[in-house]
Amino acid sequence: MKKIKLSVIFSLILLFMVTTGNAADNTQITYNVSFPEAQAHYADIEMKITGLKQDELELKMPVWTPGSYLVREFARNIEGLSASANGKSLSAKKIRKNIWQLHIAGIGTVVIKYRVYAFEISVRTSFIDASHAFLSSPDMFLYPGNMLHSASTIHIKPYKAWDKVSTSLEKVNGDVFTRYSPNYDILFDSPIEIGNQEIFNFDAYGVHYEVCMQGGGNYDKERLKKDLAKVVAEEVAIYGENPNKHYTFIIHNALKGGGGLEHLSSTTLGASRDAYTTERGYQNFLSLAAHEHFHLWNVKRLRPIALGPFDYDNENYTTNLWIAEGFTAYYQDIIVRRTQLYSPENYLGMLAEDINLLENSEGAKVQTLAESSYDAWIKAYRPNENSGNSTISYYTKGSIVALLLDLEIINDSKGQYSLDDVMRYMYNEYYKTKQRGYTDAEFKAGLEKFAGKNLDDFYAKYINGLTPVDYAYYLGLAGYKLTNELADNNDPALGITTIPNIPRLIVATVTRGSAAWKDGINVNDEIIAIDGEPALEAGKLLSGKKVGDKIKVTIARDGILMDIPVTLLKSTKVKYKVDELPNPTAQQLVVRKKWLTLK
Repeated sequence: MKKIKLSVIFSLILLFMVTTGNAADNTQITYNVSFPEAQAHYADIEMKITGLKQDELELKMPVWTPGSYLVREFARNIEGLSASANGKSLSAKKIRKNIWQLHIAGIGTVVIKYRVYAFEISVRTSFIDASHAFLSSPDMFLYPGNMLHSASTIHIKPYKAWDKVSTSLEKVNGDVFTRYSPNYDILFDSPIEIGNQEIFNFDAYGVHYEVCMQGGGNYDKERLKKDLAKVVAEEVAIYGENPNKHYTFIIHNALKGGGGLEHLSSTTLGASRDAYTTERGYQNFLSLAAHEHFHLWNVKRLRPIALGPFDYDNENYTTNLWIAEGFTAYYQDIIVRRTQLYSPENYLGMLAEDINLLENSEGAKVQTLAESSYDAWIKAYRPNENSGNSTISYYTKGSIVALLLDLEIINDSKGQYSLDDVMRYMYNEYYKTKQRGYTDAEFKAGLEKFAGKNLDDFYAKYINGLTPVDYAYYLGLAGYKLTNELADNNDPALGITTIPNIPRLIVATVTRGSAAWKDGINVNDEIIAIDGEPALEAGKLLSGKKVGDKIKVTIARDGILMDIPVTLLKSTKVKYKVDELPNPTAQQLVVRKKWLTLK
């Protein structure tokens, strides 16, 4: 008998495990999705499960959508759930907000029927009307408990003249209306657009891209093909590979659209249908596309350890959304800059806007970047009138922290390394080699590897602390500085904003530490008059007033008129721009060239 190599034995054992594992799981799951009342925003779903062998079956609906960190209670949109077996009705008892229980001892096949109401316009929720259906899978498809690994087939019966489906799910036998998912993590990460959308395609680095345009628009598809391919090329260059065979952009064009949500092999974007022909509108669209496409590496594969495997019943907490989203927000603009589709000056202008957002936020003095990430579930997606005083965006500050680290790494390595090298190293080390997410300490170690130094002080200041950002130092590394265009401004300010687009001046926010804050003007107060003069326009409330003036603000609060004495304070608003330092050094020019991809 010949000796068998150890590697061969291992391969045989693995084959046996895979074969027997598949044999043990003979469950088949199919969904039939139809839209008999699309005009009323309903989908009818029939779910059929065969090969069942257990005594009880739990049907679950996710409570949140990966990438959007808020419990949204999708089960609230389900109506008329019923179950049957062999033509006879089965009891389906709701035992939790998102779980139904069925007793199925001796029953191998179960049919479940239910309706879903879908009328919330966003990139993360389903929307159905007579013109199209957008199915965000986590709020549409029930799944069997403890069977997230199971495959499923989705049959779509389109409404009336709908003739197209756009999704990253594979076709079955070439049928555009029949799609296959190998498991529920894939299904819940694969939105489905159904209707009469315009579809065009392009190829980039061996990957086939489908662009689905729903809602019309003044876009130039040939220009988009060319420019999106450039964005893809710059992002692939960072990681060295594109892990997809095909990728789908689902774009919803509306009168006023925005936002995006990343998926493993697709994304959904919101855009303004008439903004493609303006320079700013087109740049914003490319940045949004670059952001969501960059996520196919950063967060969908290179991820914080808490974000996978997903718990679809509960919050999945991490302090690292500043990496997952903030770093991606940094790359969205620097990537488009690298394509040369807009100038260094345009990029620096957008950078200044981000800095202004952070520096004009009182929340930057209250909430750390790590806290902002962790509290996304209870704060980021539930803003209120005081959010600007108590929170920051992990997108905005995270992107600024990415900038600081990028400049530091480029400078300390004399242009040999950049943040790109950190991202590529972490992708290879954790997604490809270890095949798991990273911990806080592991990502910090990856940064330190290329920074060439300990980053304890940096983390203490900017991640876990509230130290103001030292822009002079970090921008100075590339020969730039910040200039505050309002530095000599001595205008007074109440420190309020009012609700836009209504004729009455209703207070929407009150800034911490402002005159209104200190002297007691409240959100929802209606500003009636200033020193007896009727208040007609928000921009002219303090016309002729000076810092230190004591004024009488007449308000209506809950229908009661009252006068509030207010002492006017100087406006603390900043408006920065990024300027070049005179006579930059050779080292500063090395950093600048590497950072801004200057020719």
